[in-house]
Amino acid sequence: MSKARVAVLHIVSGQLSVTAAAKTYGFSRQHLHRLLKRYREGGLQAVDARSRRPGSNPRAVSDEIITAIVGLREQLTADGLDAGPLTLQWHLRHAGLSVPATSTIRRILHHHGLITPQPRKRPKSSYHRFEAAQPNECWQSDFTHWSLADGTDVEILNWLDDHSRYLLACTAYARVTGPDVVTSFTATAAIYGLPASTLTDNGTVYTARFTNGHNDFERLLATLGITQKNGRPGHPQTQGKIERFHQTLKRWLRPRPRPSTMADMQQLLDQFTAVYNTQRTHRALPPSTTPAQAYNDRPKANPTNEPTGHFRVRHDTIDQFGKLTLRYGSRIHHLGTGKTNARTPVLILATTTTVTVISKTTYRLISSHTIDPDRNYWRNQQKHPGRWPG
Repeated sequence: MSKARVAVLHIVSGQLSVTAAAKTYGFSRQHLHRLLKRYREGGLQAVDARSRRPGSNPRAVSDEIITAIVGLREQLTADGLDAGPLTLQWHLRHAGLSVPATSTIRRILHHHGLITPQPRKRPKSSYHRFEAAQPNECWQSDFTHWSLADGTDVEILNWLDDHSRYLLACTAYARVTGPDVVTSFTATAAIYGLPASTLTDNGTVYTARFTNGHNDFERLLATLGITQKNGRPGHPQTQGKIERFHQTLKRWLRPRPRPSTMADMQQLLDQFTAVYNTQRTHRALPPSTTPAQAYNDRPKANPTNEPTGHFRVRHDTIDQFGKLTLRYGSRIHHLGTGKTNARTPVLILATTTTVTVISKTTYRLISSHTIDPDRNYWRNQQKHPGRWPG
């Protein structure tokens, strides 16, 4: 029996006065009078200590919001999308609903058994994060694998903006080759502008530096004044953003039926690109920010020697007379490179004012031509052809 009950019983039975009971049991006289009032109104049980918790809480999360949080968590998880508290806040806000704190959302998810305990991880404070300050300051690229319904392997080539995590291009190939990388890069740059730098691994489609050579992609970047960066061999953390992106892509693809054809695969990737860029926030970005917003909110970086106007790349072979042809302004123009270069496979880079011809086998600058729409024949302006600087 509680001390309060004993004191009250001694008082109501006449064994002790209020003053004596207060002295004996260590209560104040005022408190004992309150206890006696409770006893007269509700009996001995009413004497026990009462909870100080308020009878109502105007800030309590409503059943509507709890139901929305649980439903969103289950739906986003089933769709293969991130469903953490920050993401749930963004969806609640866009639905016009009240937005609880992330800690409250986390408690609700725990209460409904929607959070699976994870092994203890390395603290985020121990990582050294590097992020470009502007969009187009650095593009990361890599490709990953998926399969069609019949088991056919597909390689998915991606270009990701380092600053905003904006997915610039996501394209399916039967097998990614060097020309595919060049074509994908130039098509993407034609839409978004040239980046100041690129960051990739050391795959042969990106670099030939370990075979003492240079491939088409390296030549293209050198010609455009774009800095090429490659991660250290065996250290994929350098390209951490694109590596982590592949997890997000595959988590989204996994719950969906395997496509039957390459065209179906590309349609699925186009759908993912729209969802990834505009219909979800990214946890590495400021709160409530999508990759599309982060990419468009700041001025774009440029290469150190960005050419003015457009550019295009063409693969060709010099004919037996040492000449090439190039269509420019609806006319065919002839480029002289010298008979010593006959039958050499070349990479032709055309900008607004110049055309550059580079050997695909020796990385030599073969010829440089100034564009003159009024002339059919463009002479080689390079007096001393030699190895392309880079």
